Amino acid sequence: MIIIKSNKEIEYMREAGKIVAYVHEMLRDAIKPGVTTKELDEIAEREILKHKALPAFKGYHGFPASICASVNEEVVHGIPGLKTLKDGDIISIDIGTIYNGYYGDAAKTHPVGQVSEEALKLIEVTRQSFYEGLRFCMEGNRLSDVSHAVQTYVEGQGFSVVRDFVGHGIGQNMHEDPQIPNFGLPGKGPRLGEGMVLAIEPMVNMGTYKVKTLLDNWTVVTLDGRMSAHYEHTVAITKDEPMILTSL
Repeated sequence: MIIIKSNKEIEYMREAGKIVAYVHEMLRDAIKPGVTTKELDEIAEREILKHKALPAFKGYHGFPASICASVNEEVVHGIPGLKTLKDGDIISIDIGTIYNGYYGDAAKTHPVGQVSEEALKLIEVTRQSFYEGLRFCMEGNRLSDVSHAVQTYVEGQGFSVVRDFVGHGIGQNMHEDPQIPNFGLPGKGPRLGEGMVLAIEPMVNMGTYKVKTLLDNWTVVTLDGRMSAHYEHTVAITKDEPMILTSL
């Protein structure tokens, strides 16, 4: 069941989203060679709490940290720890907050120091694929119109979209209906309507779309060991243009 949000609820989610966006900006400035993913997690938790919000991921089904920090071939759900970033890495940071009982959720991938042209292209294609999907986040369109736009753009650029993990509805719960694949035929699924709030999150791999989960039961990596990037915003469907809730 897709839960329709009132204007007031969307305002609450916008406040949660602004905190997510602010913390992303803080981490962007902190990402450099020599920094550990644990240090990034500590910065994020401190800033989230400073804004009177809660880190949505910490303790979620037992997840041990406030952010997901996924490096290079890690797709999603990387656990922050003693891993030190080095020149040429890329890192995907996923941040969630809870504010006034409502969730915000967004992810971005960053280069670390000087990275390859292919890595930069992967990051940019992943970011742009979100905006290709966003163009279809209009009242009356079908959910799979968004999915198809993401897949068509990514594959046209020579990359692949992850199939095993998808976007999701969001509100007073981190994960709500509907699931939002980043692939599929257009014209399928529910019609988009005012008050729906969606976390749209392309996960894009350099090589195969196939992935596996490591023995920590969290970290997802590409099956071929090549790099992956992640880009996500929380988006509200309105009568007019879609509204990104996780921006400053």
